[in-house]
Amino acid sequence: MWGMKIALGSDHAGFRLKEHIRDHVESSSHTCKDFGVFSEASADYPDIAAFVTAAVQSGEYDCGILICGTGIGMSIAANKNTGIRAALCGQGYSAKCAREHNDANILAMGSRVIGPGLALEILDLFLSTPFAGGRHENWLHKIQELEAGNARTRPSQD
Repeated sequence: MWGMKIALGSDHAGFRLKEHIRDHVESSSHTCKDFGVFSEASADYPDIAAFVTAAVQSGEYDCGILICGTGIGMSIAANKNTGIRAALCGQGYSAKCAREHNDANILAMGSRVIGPGLALEILDLFLSTPFAGGRHENWLHKIQELEAGNARTRPSQD
């Protein structure tokens, strides 16, 4: 999955790792837009998550990368948006499965949890792993039903 358009953003805690990731993405066949922040001055992560998720929702960008101190806040904020499947990944296997099984379109990482080398490994696995489809398609449809408020709220009584 090379040659993707990537929306990138972080809060102040993730600024340095975001810069490292941006440099890596720009040296590859991918292109990216940096939605901020542009310094280590305090910033509100939900605002950055909103910019990146809107870019992915619009279809202008293939996927997004969000970074904060732990990645938790960014992933929570991103997943409040329809059609967004943000995965918080702290190692490569999760990144691979997030794409392969869940067709995740946002990668969230924590700059205070992982180092730059591991972050690039996670990123490369996320970007290079295709969605497997098949039985996983049904699960995505069920997630869409949850988003639409149409999901079954009680187990069947078979």
